[in-house]
Amino acid sequence: MLVKLADDKIPALEELQSLLERPDLTAQQRKAITKELYMMRSGIKGEKEAAYELDFHFKNSKNYALLHDIRLEVKGRVAQIDHLLIDRTLCVYVFETKNFSSGIKINEEGEFLSWNYYKKTFEGTPSPIAQNQRHVSVLSDFFKTSEMPTRLGFTLTPDIIPLTLIANTARIDRPKNFDTSAVIKCDALSSTLDKNTKDMSAIKIFGSVSRIVSRETIEKVGRLLKYSHKPIEINYLAKFGLSEPSETKIKTELSKTQKKPAPVSTPTHNSFSCSKCNSDNTKMLSGRYGYYFKCQDCEGNTSIKLKCITQDCKPRIKKKKGQFFEECETCNSSRLYYENREVV
Repeated sequence: MLVKLADDKIPALEELQSLLERPDLTAQQRKAITKELYMMRSGIKGEKEAAYELDFHFKNSKNYALLHDIRLEVKGRVAQIDHLLIDRTLCVYVFETKNFSSGIKINEEGEFLSWNYYKKTFEGTPSPIAQNQRHVSVLSDFFKTSEMPTRLGFTLTPDIIPLTLIANTARIDRPKNFDTSAVIKCDALSSTLDKNTKDMSAIKIFGSVSRIVSRETIEKVGRLLKYSHKPIEINYLAKFGLSEPSETKIKTELSKTQKKPAPVSTPTHNSFSCSKCNSDNTKMLSGRYGYYFKCQDCEGNTSIKLKCITQDCKPRIKKKKGQFFEECETCNSSRLYYENREVV
């Protein structure tokens, strides 16, 4: 069963793209933003390819709980997990996805090198195996500090198995003496999980069978993870050393166009429909990449696109209790944009 969809990353992409259009960028800032945009797009591509394979095999299965894009904060440590799969023996597969579409090489020391298409050479890159091990450590602490299912008075402890998923088109050069079995291509996912089950020792199989839990239990564990998800909002202006566009610049743009802002009516709940199922049962929430609409029927996310007087303006959503206002400091404007309906 699918417990959690990936967070909507479109607002972050749009913000980065809009930053690239600013005329006041230095060469260094433009290069840094371009790199950030490239890495985000590459990461999204890898995550989507992996999500397709996982959804194909496990989305509708009642014996698995599937979650995409989980960020946990435990004891001051953070784990940003791309995908997570729980089976009824409480085996938890933690997937780290990488879009090394041009190929990777792993040496005898377990170091990863990715192919730079433009420079025509391999370059060092952080090990996704080591990165995933850190995720496993945080996830293990999460389970230890959470209410887990019990059997005969004993708390059941999940087995956590880390796997790294690589793009299907990538070439993988593997070493002879370093174990890289945890690094697989996306299309080998299902066969790898089957092989892991067949290769389990008799003792481990007996232990797993003895703790088979109900479908309701793995869904409960999945929802526990889902509601512990703590998305983060990145302040890209601060990250790249940028400030809000100046008021003088906005006035200059307005004088060129000689247009005045048209009056805007206050929207109602029904003004916004889910982009997935067209339901108007939506609620505005704050996520990793800013505010977005969450459908209460299909749980789909709909991004929010704000537009102000000129392209240089960057209006933002500000929350005041249950109301959300669209405010632009440069234009000194504020209007009620949305109000979450009361839960009866």
